Amino acid sequence: MAVRPAPLRLWLFLHLLPQVYCEYGMVHVLSEKGSSKGKDYCILFNSQWAHLPHDLGKASLLQLQDQTSSVLCSPSDVPHGGFNNQIPMVMRGNCTFYEKVRLAQINGARGLLIVSRERLVPPGGNRSQYEEIDIPVALLSYTDMLDIGKSFGSSVKGAMYAPNEPVLDYNMVIIFVMAVGTVAIGGYWAGSRDVKKRYMKHKRDDGAEKHDDETVDVTPIMICVFVVMCCSMLVLLYFFYDHLVYLIIGIFCLAASIGLYSCLSPFVRRFPLGKCRIPDNNLPYFHKRPQVRMLLLAVFCISVSVVWGIFRNEDQWAWVLQDALGIAFCLYMLKTIRLPTFKGCTLLLLVLFVYDVFFVFITPFLTKTGESIMVEVAAGPSDSATHEKLPMVLKVPRLNSSPLALCDRPFSLLGFGDILVPGLLVAYCHRFDIQVQSSRVYFVACTIAYGIGLLVTFVALALMQMGQPALLYLVPCTLLTSLVVALWRRELAMFWTGSGFAKDLPQPPVVIAPVNCPQLPKDSTVPASQQDTEQMTNPTLHVKELHGSASAEEELADTSTKTDQSEISVAHSEEPTAQNKDDLESKCLNAEQNQLE
Repeated sequence: MAVRPAPLRLWLFLHLLPQVYCEYGMVHVLSEKGSSKGKDYCILFNSQWAHLPHDLGKASLLQLQDQTSSVLCSPSDVPHGGFNNQIPMVMRGNCTFYEKVRLAQINGARGLLIVSRERLVPPGGNRSQYEEIDIPVALLSYTDMLDIGKSFGSSVKGAMYAPNEPVLDYNMVIIFVMAVGTVAIGGYWAGSRDVKKRYMKHKRDDGAEKHDDETVDVTPIMICVFVVMCCSMLVLLYFFYDHLVYLIIGIFCLAASIGLYSCLSPFVRRFPLGKCRIPDNNLPYFHKRPQVRMLLLAVFCISVSVVWGIFRNEDQWAWVLQDALGIAFCLYMLKTIRLPTFKGCTLLLLVLFVYDVFFVFITPFLTKTGESIMVEVAAGPSDSATHEKLPMVLKVPRLNSSPLALCDRPFSLLGFGDILVPGLLVAYCHRFDIQVQSSRVYFVACTIAYGIGLLVTFVALALMQMGQPALLYLVPCTLLTSLVVALWRRELAMFWTGSGFAKDLPQPPVVIAPVNCPQLPKDSTVPASQQDTEQMTNPTLHVKELHGSASAEEELADTSTKTDQSEISVAHSEEPTAQNKDDLESKCLNAEQNQLE
């Protein structure tokens, strides 16, 4: 048997030291007179001192003795007669938890509640101290202690217990619907919008009402740079969380405002009101003279982000705003970032798959506390001075009726990356569906695979009772499903390259007919033969499918007649000015756009 070197044994000793167990429990308090209904209060205990029963019926109902006037650090703090079969409540401070609980146990106490004015922390000790103590010790907040005295008076009884948390919670259903819905809507929107842009290239930009049609094609180099940035930012957050968390919150507010504006603007543009524009000015952005309705929408989106930023720590309702802003941000990113090939999708998903698994499962062996860097950063470090949480997650509070929901209103979390990364693949599948006319089989299959992968993640979370890297289950489900569909349809080569498949598809017979728009007058400075050549080589055209030879001849005859009429009309008109010339070009492009749509 190999012997480990001394430095390695020292490293193992330091990393395998017993940890302080932190568990939430309840103390059920009721009046000794029995005139009022009991009430549960949250406590934080360490099961290494003594275990608490999981059932309230099995917990001992004992008298609570208010000794908050002392800290129980010396024998003089013990009242005359001791704590015979009682649970004393003493103030925190001046000595260690072990000294307090040892004095309480020697003087007959059956438990100890330490009242804290500060944030609750688990009462710790060492192994020999744990073996010496056999009564439970827990921390109770100062506000709860005051409420006990106000609600029940001085003669009260209490029973400490630790109810089991349900394996699954109803909030998982809400997270599932939000995640799958965001991926489906974002993928569908991004794919349809990308295809529509192919027919809108000649649309004239009106300046003040420019639509946000810009997209970013992701390249392999961009993927590598992005992953390096993610790793660096995660490590920096782990070591400098309190300094960087406010930067992340500010970035989220700005990005969420832009995302919310992008999602709501198509609906606002349908409203018939507020089309007037602001007066001419030289201010930044406002010199474009935006419409009043779009300006009001921008103010609304910024206001929503500001309200969330101010009240972000309100656990009762702020999570609703955070989820709404997070979904809008994800939809905006899905329609802005585009993966042009399945090869790029595979590279991105596999690299982030390794990234997620490493920072969840491997980093616990590298940190002093044995905690995962990913889980520690996502949930917020327990020793953080700011107590802030990162907003880049969808969060839903526990909805079960467990008494432990009173303690810190725990949330279930799903990171934005677990929505955006598979969502980019879903968007690519939808674009491919439209261009090969496959009745959206790729899009539907990939969306269903995402839902199945998310369900598997929830099952693993319930079985392992620890944070799970969702991409560990989502990436294989979505990638393999898309690959199988491409193999089944014998389109793997086109699906893999992406950008070159459109030109390889068989096209239906077409008839080219000129658009019915007025011709521009000929420029006297250009020879007639050159103008005729330009009209022959650069016509404004639209395409129709050929349904039969008779219909094609009829369409050609109709278009010829309309062309002759337009030529006669132009011949008898006066030569337009430069402004009229621009108007004719605009009408021609609008007619082309209407026919294409």
